[in-house]
Amino acid sequence: MNITSKGRYALRVMLDLAQHPDDGFVSLKTVADRQQISMKYLEAIVGNLKKAELLESTRGKEGGYKLCKSPAEYSVGEILRSIEDNLAPVSCIRDGSVSCDKAAACLTVPMWMELDEITNNYLDAVTLEDLLTGDKWKNR
Repeated sequence: MNITSKGRYALRVMLDLAQHPDDGFVSLKTVADRQQISMKYLEAIVGNLKKAELLESTRGKEGGYKLCKSPAEYSVGEILRSIEDNLAPVSCIRDGSVSCDKAAACLTVPMWMELDEITNNYLDAVTLEDLLTGDKWKNR
């Protein structure tokens, strides 16, 4: 698994909006300036987040983006899956299934499938709220 810059930036956008809940709809320029990410790059990212119904938007002078739910209701897994092509550890696994001509004879498939499941379960257990507070990792 390799999280691309798009995936990392998607988390930054979501965290930025989660840190400013009282701002209402936040312009993409404001997020871009705060996060030091180019507007053009962010446009593609927020488009995917909106398509996945993780963000809502409005147009116009007061337009922008905001979270649809509270930070505790977003998992890192759902955010990354809305952006990344595949979170599996190997390319022959996609969406929990194997797509390889040699899968039946491949002795490593069960290990890769288990790692994929562990990874997704972990990412689904971490919320934006966890990232905001850091409490999940305190006293470790």
